[in-house]
Amino acid sequence: MKKIPNWMLTIISLIVGILLWYLLSSIPAIGAIIASPIRVLKSFSTEIGSGRMWTNVWASLLRVLGGFSLGLIVAIPVAFLMAWYSLIRSIVDPWIQFFRTIPPIALIPLVIVSQGVGESAKISVIFVATFLVMVITIFQGIRNVDPTLIRAARVLGARDRDIFFEVIVPASFPYILVGVRLGLAAAWTTLVAAELTGANKGLGNMIMEASLYFRMDVVILGIIVIGIIGLAMDKFVLFLERRLTGWQELRQS
Repeated sequence: MKKIPNWMLTIISLIVGILLWYLLSSIPAIGAIIASPIRVLKSFSTEIGSGRMWTNVWASLLRVLGGFSLGLIVAIPVAFLMAWYSLIRSIVDPWIQFFRTIPPIALIPLVIVSQGVGESAKISVIFVATFLVMVITIFQGIRNVDPTLIRAARVLGARDRDIFFEVIVPASFPYILVGVRLGLAAAWTTLVAAELTGANKGLGNMIMEASLYFRMDVVILGIIVIGIIGLAMDKFVLFLERRLTGWQELRQS
């Protein structure tokens, strides 16, 4: 029996999902909450035609990329320092573990008081969420580097600087990419909370405004757009992972 290609299974899954969505929306009690695919498609056409969709997508994209980029820039050196120096780990790790248990939305009042309701406040909330996710993932990856590689490098006369750049960084790079994927997911899931800080545009703001007027078609549209953009970013990072870490597969094979 011929195996069904994965891309065909994906298409079938999407078709079945849309059909189930349409059938559920046709039930009066459920249709009042879950708008039909046709209504959502019409709302998409209206939002695109008015230009509001592009404005909202661009505003949210800038906030997500801004907070995520800052989180990545800070998370990488902090994770390496924690893994390399036990003194720094003893000082920093308790604070990271403490703030990791606090949802970013709980920080919004403090952020508003300290930074107002401008773009910096929204980026700060996303930064906290992404940093905490990525620093832990990258740290664990560095700690999982095979000690045999480090000992072998020392036997061959490598200095700490050589070990760091020639052994630790390449071996932990796949974990950095995993942290990037988790960080992007955290950035998008925190977006709506970040846009509670007085945003007048953005996908999260679009969803909240539509919910006030019970425009469930626009609410679902905003959720779908966030999901599509987040999925596209995740697939792009997976593509980079395959291209940049192919040497590991060759080594294992």
